[in-house]
Amino acid sequence: MARIHSALKEAAHLLADSSDSATLDAEVLLCLVLDKERSHLRAWPDKELLPEQLARFWALIRERQNGTPIAYITGNREFWSRNFHVTPDVLIPRPDTELLIELSLKLIPENKPLKIIDLGTGSGIIAITLALECPQAQVSATDLSMTALRIAQLNAKRHGTDHIQFHQSNWLADVPDAKFNIIISNPPYIAEDDCHLIQGDLRFEPQSALRACDQGLSDIKIIIDTARNYLELGGHLLIEHGYDQHYPVQGIFKTFHYDKVQTITDLSGQPRVTYGQWINNAGSNISHLEP
Repeated sequence: MARIHSALKEAAHLLADSSDSATLDAEVLLCLVLDKERSHLRAWPDKELLPEQLARFWALIRERQNGTPIAYITGNREFWSRNFHVTPDVLIPRPDTELLIELSLKLIPENKPLKIIDLGTGSGIIAITLALECPQAQVSATDLSMTALRIAQLNAKRHGTDHIQFHQSNWLADVPDAKFNIIISNPPYIAEDDCHLIQGDLRFEPQSALRACDQGLSDIKIIIDTARNYLELGGHLLIEHGYDQHYPVQGIFKTFHYDKVQTITDLSGQPRVTYGQWINNAGSNISHLEP
């Protein structure tokens, strides 16, 4: 009968060709089977595994060998130090998206009531995080996918943010008339012919949340254009985009007369988020910021 340490060693060997984090993946999957923390594996390396535990473990290892992302196997991913439920119907939360949260918190006046809307919410990570960090804010979220909205609502309930207003909408098209202080989005921004779409985790994620026409800019253009009608004067629009899209995205903001357009870089130094302020057709002042 296999013990914890030997099962982990064999699993890591099996995953070596399909994962850059084979040992970690094996540990995470065994913890899922045992319903234990990783510290348990280190504390009890000689503990024998039951046949049914081994059978489930090897089944999960085969899934991972086939490329299925760990987040979809476990059904969870951490974002902003909180755990969120994810399925193949929504994107896997990534650390880069935390830039949207950091920037929003800098723009939000302390203890001032305001309205925020998250476009294309997916699992709800942005809307829910902002609702928790800014309890004074009225937060809304949209997604075209009803399945994604159900996952977001499940996460909202898990984190005690049931007051978020969810709308099934193609960006802002079906949002009730309202004005927002902050509109925020991580839209599809990968070009349809980008080779990365057939690599790694992206192969398993919903393509509608990844791909966009016009070299990945079509949805970004729609959002920047329509957001003008939903922003309070002085309100901000924040958009995550690809590392090589900051100049065209800045140009789109400028075309639609946003002011104080700025780009910030992610932890690896790549341009990742561009935002602008709506001041009623004021001119734009393009700049590039380091984090």
